[in-house]
Amino acid sequence: MPMNVKGSPDPVDFDRLRDLHARVIRDSATLVHRIAPADLARPTPCAAWTLADLLAHMTAQHHGFAAAARGDGGDPAHWEVRPADGDALARYGEAAERVVAAFAAVDGPDRAFDLPEFSRDRTLRAERAVGFHLIDYVVHGWDVARSLDLPYVPEPDVLAVALPIAEAVPGGEARKAPGGPFGPELPPAEGADPLDRILAVLGRRAGWRPC
Repeated sequence: MPMNVKGSPDPVDFDRLRDLHARVIRDSATLVHRIAPADLARPTPCAAWTLADLLAHMTAQHHGFAAAARGDGGDPAHWEVRPADGDALARYGEAAERVVAAFAAVDGPDRAFDLPEFSRDRTLRAERAVGFHLIDYVVHGWDVARSLDLPYVPEPDVLAVALPIAEAVPGGEARKAPGGPFGPELPPAEGADPLDRILAVLGRRAGWRPC
């Protein structure tokens, strides 16, 4: 999820944040395991990405963040995107558990994460890195669900933490870059619920459906 960094949301207890993160990641794995081989060519809410492209991106980000949690995020090999193939679903599940385990082993919220896709000249605190990875997978979980035309209803405590993190994601020209995971911010519908507000902030149209 390449981006610059702007103001932080209000802090959340680090252990609670990791628990919410693990739930989001495992929920995404549950959705991914509903993908059939024929589904990989489906469109997604990520402009120009098929479901295969999205799955490859999601898997690579798990590997990169897990490496960062271990202190090795600066190695570009950990962020390499591999095309989704016949083993893609199993590899996604393995990568999801790897990043959950790596985050669980971090010794505190101030541990420095080297995340070159975010910044090449400074590190991010563990707390912020976990939050950014959480919001990425709240939205990508929705992307997968929409591509498959399945319901997606994260729990209220997840959304309560995710919304201010989403609002801290920078806007600007970076959102217009080809292949970016988030589009320019959209106005939420009147009375939008927390998930729809998150989607609008990160450039998703809540009513998107596969063609």
